Amino acid sequence: MHKMHNTTAGRIFDFFNHIFLLLVAIITVVPFLYIVAGSFASETELATRSFFIFPKEITTDAYKYIFSTNSVIRSLGISIIVTIVGTIISMILTLTMAYPLSRKTMIGRNVILNLVLFSMLFSGGMIPTFILVRSLGLLDSIWALILPLAINPFNLIIVKTFFQELPKELEDASKIDGCSEFQTFWRVMLPLSKPVIATFTLFYAVFYWNDFFQALLYLKDTTKWPIQLLLQQLVMVANVGIGDIAEASLYEPPEESIKLAVIVVATVPILLFYPFLQKHFAKGVMLGSVKG
Repeated sequence: MHKMHNTTAGRIFDFFNHIFLLLVAIITVVPFLYIVAGSFASETELATRSFFIFPKEITTDAYKYIFSTNSVIRSLGISIIVTIVGTIISMILTLTMAYPLSRKTMIGRNVILNLVLFSMLFSGGMIPTFILVRSLGLLDSIWALILPLAINPFNLIIVKTFFQELPKELEDASKIDGCSEFQTFWRVMLPLSKPVIATFTLFYAVFYWNDFFQALLYLKDTTKWPIQLLLQQLVMVANVGIGDIAEASLYEPPEESIKLAVIVVATVPILLFYPFLQKHFAKGVMLGSVKG
């Protein structure tokens, strides 16, 4: 264990601080462990045991049932497509807009920054946004889940601040070597921006994956529902089904285990995404913090 303090009082503080953080971690993880365990539990166990981490009898009937229908698999595929495409578009737009705004020589920079700040504090509202999406012909399209939320103003400002903190000498040196503005951005600034790219790629990906409200507003066709909207309907509406009866097996597992299994299926993919970005994420989340 790393010792932050050498005094007796400091070591005591470190000990209790680690205990406290461990308890917080356990409190955070235990509900998810229950959901995973419940998804593998039998109907009898779910009815008789209010809480457990290890099921007495492991069964995969809930997973067999949800994957025997096209609904979950189709919704999962739509969520993956929306997350990948949306994250790529959001990162491209955020980076290419943040870099010019970080240059103090840009004409109209303050006006654009004020507009960005205004859009962060005041939105157009649900109804005007819906009318805009409808007038653009995006209803019942997965683009309605991406384009209205392509740039997050707060993320844009943080990335702009990061570019501003990079040494100006790097830009001057690249111009002396004959690089254009785009070449400077592509060959010099982006390679130095791995922490901020990793951090906001994860933020955008988690946002797109978890969002269901956009789909609830703009998608009437149930075959285009993402997994989160399907999960929301399954949890909130007691009698909703996840697939056609003809597609499902003759035996239908208990409704509670199906809900828990769908939650696991909807959560695990985005959890698997984190380890690939963990190397740069810890550094990236410290952007804009007070250093001393």
